[in-house]
Amino acid sequence: MNAPAPTAPITHPSLPLAQLLIHAAAAVQAVRSGQSLTEALERCPGPARPGAQALSFHALRWMGGAQAVREQLVPKAPPPALDALLLTALALLWPGSGPPYAEHTLVDQAVMAAKQRGGFVNAVLRRFLREREALLAGLHGNLVASFNHPRWWIERLQRDWPEHWQALLAVDQQRAPMTLRVNTRRGSVADYLRRLAEAGMAASAGPGDQAIVLAQPCPVQHLPGFPEGDVSVQDAAAQRAAPLLLGGGLPAGARVLDACAAPGGKTAHLLERAELDVLALDSDVKRLARVHETLARLQLSARTVAADAGETAAWWDGRPFDAILLDAPCSASGIVRRHPDVRWLRRASDIDALARTQARLLDALWPTLRPGGRLLYCTCSVFKAEGQAQIDAFLQRHGDAAVPAEPASPGHLLPLPDNEPDRSPPPSGASADGFFYSLLEKT
Repeated sequence: MNAPAPTAPITHPSLPLAQLLIHAAAAVQAVRSGQSLTEALERCPGPARPGAQALSFHALRWMGGAQAVREQLVPKAPPPALDALLLTALALLWPGSGPPYAEHTLVDQAVMAAKQRGGFVNAVLRRFLREREALLAGLHGNLVASFNHPRWWIERLQRDWPEHWQALLAVDQQRAPMTLRVNTRRGSVADYLRRLAEAGMAASAGPGDQAIVLAQPCPVQHLPGFPEGDVSVQDAAAQRAAPLLLGGGLPAGARVLDACAAPGGKTAHLLERAELDVLALDSDVKRLARVHETLARLQLSARTVAADAGETAAWWDGRPFDAILLDAPCSASGIVRRHPDVRWLRRASDIDALARTQARLLDALWPTLRPGGRLLYCTCSVFKAEGQAQIDAFLQRHGDAAVPAEPASPGHLLPLPDNEPDRSPPPSGASADGFFYSLLEKT
């Protein structure tokens, strides 16, 4: 799953803050009703979208504490729209969160945004500021308020990563770096760093042989050569897929399957690095259109089919693949920095359901791989059920599967700066996303 570029904090909005709060609260309300933040923001008017995105990202990062305090101040939940506005304002006022506006400005603008219920909002927010110390003390021991994640999520991390769970929750509260992948068919990393410097954009080489980390995120239109395909936006962890799958060496024209291809970042990366016959599948027709757009911009080509990768009878012609990339549907628990709504949309039962889907895809695709071929399984998850536990179970079911010694499978990559001692983090200390990779060989 490729993530959008992170959004910088809005300090000088082009629209009044009250309007931005209305749109941000609408997005928060949509997430609380089960919709993704991406879909909610697509309905936001264009001029308001950057500001509403920045405010809603901030609010969702601190939603656990805001919800707990709102329940103290207003035990009976107000109507959903008003509740979302209150929660958004409380999260933006949260101490230690780096509030983007002065407290009195936030309160005044939230009151304006509330229109007919402005007096109620004013009373609640000013009481929060007046009694903040006591209210926060009353939340002592409340894990959801302290770590701003659902309790089941926290408990799963405690089981999976007893030494790292607090660090993993803390990193989810940070803004993700904007990482680029240089198209080395069109130029080197050093050349592109020079182009960025000439454009006045600070950056440094990232981990891997194609990565650059920007000091500050920016719209992709500002990147030199982006429309021409000189560079793409892709996190450093996601950039490991193509080198891993191709590391064993594939002949020109090798048949490669990208089983869950949208939005096309990994498909394009494979084609940038080798001359391949790639089939890109995705079950979502609309998302498959993004694969076409990505390949067209980079002047690359692949065959694309809208199909469920697990239903091989519907799309496989019987000719085995030399290599398969399975970037499986998952919880996205490794990219919460980029998608702060994920933690509030997922349910504990989703993890078992996703693990069953991952196992179904693995079992269905394995027969389509030639003997000696390799399948790379990956998820943007930090949960072991979607990573090592999934592969351990697969190896038990398939006696003709093995994990090759070279290239070595990275396993779980946690989104922590010191997770991989052989790779130096960028000077900012920013880490790559959380991912799991396992390379499997058919013996």
